[in-house]
Amino acid sequence: MDRSPVITHLAWGEMEVEGLAPGKDFVLYPGGGKPWDWNEYGTRHDPGIRPEDVRQLMERGCTVVVLSRGMDRRLKTMPETLLVLREAGVAVHVEETREAVRLYNRLAGADEAVGGLFHSTC
Repeated sequence: MDRSPVITHLAWGEMEVEGLAPGKDFVLYPGGGKPWDWNEYGTRHDPGIRPEDVRQLMERGCTVVVLSRGMDRRLKTMPETLLVLREAGVAVHVEETREAVRLYNRLAGADEAVGGLFHSTC
């Protein structure tokens, strides 16, 4: 199993992830990650993270998913998104971004098949 990359730096509007170019928002999974383009699935602060956003994590073999709420907790998660994860047997954690990063890094360091969606501003 590929290891999930560790987030090495987080500040307002900026993140650094091992093996990736610096950016603002990220989709991370075992073996890598990419910038999180909210326009890909029409994601907005409200109604929030969409089922399509997390399906890409499930397709990469994630058994645990960490969803960030933003630094000011403005990013919501659609109830349907949580349902998709739970029905697939994927453990899910929804946390403020700093806490989400701490939890994700701990799980990545424990070689869990962890993925996450990280929003580094509001």
